Amino acid sequence: MTKTALIRPAWTPATIALMVVGFVVFWPLGLAMLAYILWGDRLGEFKGDWGKAREGLFGSCRKHGGFARTGNVAFDEWRSRELERLAEERRKLEELREEFDAYARELRRAKDQQEFDRFMAERSKSTPAARKPRKGEGLLDDV
Repeated sequence: MTKTALIRPAWTPATIALMVVGFVVFWPLGLAMLAYILWGDRLGEFKGDWGKAREGLFGSCRKHGGFARTGNVAFDEWRSRELERLAEERRKLEELREEFDAYARELRRAKDQQEFDRFMAERSKSTPAARKPRKGEGLLDDV
């Protein structure tokens, strides 16, 4: 795979055409394309900076099993018990949600089946094979 692309952040015919089309269709699209042409080469730097900032914010939580220790043994034990209790409650709620989703799917399936059966019953009452065609209703009469 090459490093060159058809739509890269530069003044190429493709990007200029997309910018013009963007302004014609919906002006914010044109502005977005113009911003991409002007500052698109900095997106990689921005993405990298954002990733570092997120790692700095949430990295300590992952390292210490959720949260850093405070130094107070009693508080840390209480917090770990509470977190475990909350995790168990979350698991129970997820199981209940899955059960309800299965119940709702079964209700929808039963309702759909009932509607389909009603449709087929009404259709079978009025099918051409079940009733005799009246005079002037035949397919060859229309030709």
